[in-house]
Amino acid sequence: MSRWRGFLGCSLAWAIGSTLSGTPARAADIGPGEGPLSVEVHAFVSQGFILTTGNDYINADTTNGSFQFTEVGINFTKTLFTDKLRVGAQIFGQDLGPAGSFKAQMDWFYLDYHWQDWLGFRAGRLKIPYGFFNEFADIDSARVFVLLPQSIYPLQERNFLFAQNGAELYGFARSRSAGALEYRLYGGTVYIDPALVIPPGSTLQFQFNVPYILGGRLVWETPIDGLRVGATVNGIHLDSTAFIPPTTKLSLPNDSFAYLASADYVWRDLTATAEFGRGHTFQGSSNLMLQGTLSQTSEGGYGMLAYRAARWFQPGAYYSVYFPDVHDMHSRDKRQHDAAVTLRFDINDHWLVKLEGHYMQGTAALTSPLTATAPAATADRYWSAFFLKTTGYF
Repeated sequence: MSRWRGFLGCSLAWAIGSTLSGTPARAADIGPGEGPLSVEVHAFVSQGFILTTGNDYINADTTNGSFQFTEVGINFTKTLFTDKLRVGAQIFGQDLGPAGSFKAQMDWFYLDYHWQDWLGFRAGRLKIPYGFFNEFADIDSARVFVLLPQSIYPLQERNFLFAQNGAELYGFARSRSAGALEYRLYGGTVYIDPALVIPPGSTLQFQFNVPYILGGRLVWETPIDGLRVGATVNGIHLDSTAFIPPTTKLSLPNDSFAYLASADYVWRDLTATAEFGRGHTFQGSSNLMLQGTLSQTSEGGYGMLAYRAARWFQPGAYYSVYFPDVHDMHSRDKRQHDAAVTLRFDINDHWLVKLEGHYMQGTAALTSPLTATAPAATADRYWSAFFLKTTGYF
């Protein structure tokens, strides 16, 4: 299996396996002042270096060190006619192992009508509100860590579950005695590129279709100063079709659901965050030998600390665990323990540098497209990953 969510990554891995069985800086303004032609612009460029021991990770040569870890993006937002109506779009490209190769894409775009604080509507390609950090996957300057905890925010799902094409209702309400509540409800579809999930060298061909993805998130800012809690629910239906040489065609319908609980507490310059969830996936097949529904449950979570020691320096650490199958938590490819430590240096308001180290036990994260040189079941059980990343942004 792929990721704990039981969600899209788990569904894709199962389909293939069954067949084989912070805040941006000031923006630039284009146009005359704040007039009708003014457009707000943000941009960023990131270059990273990866070095691993034991197993290659993210791309095929990280045990020798790799600079194949680049991101670049530019986004535009504008108010139309009234301050209640906004449009925005981001163009994004990356070089990240088999994903990207600097292919420019529309990362997100939207038309947003903010009628009241308690009710707004968006349509377009919208960031998926999953947990506290999925919407910041494209904003290196908005977080302390190079890699978000992979038990909840896996890199191989960046291209699939960062955004969905559809619509969303959202709102925010505040009470003096009860705190504040934010809600997000969405529905739409996602596109899956088979080239990013099929193991290298495979003779199989796949087609993936997602008729719908549905979900929602509630975040409660409690009356306790600095404490907020959240709950996320997501569901997806995936229709996979495998073409097996010479003439076999196999249908693999899949339904997956994910549930995530989140909490964080800010005390002075210290932030403590924890998230934990489960995923359930149900896989059918048109193959007579695989008739019936297979099911699997995965789970994972993390605890994280980040501290602003100075305006220019933030250290952080987290411990993350991931189990793709709760009924098998002992095999090396069925578990992933990840202890991470990072140092973030803000050189100025537009330039930062991060140093980060990970000590891993288990190989469950070594799934396509983050494949190891050896199969996950036989790759090194104990291994490490080191990252150096610099980002310029405005």
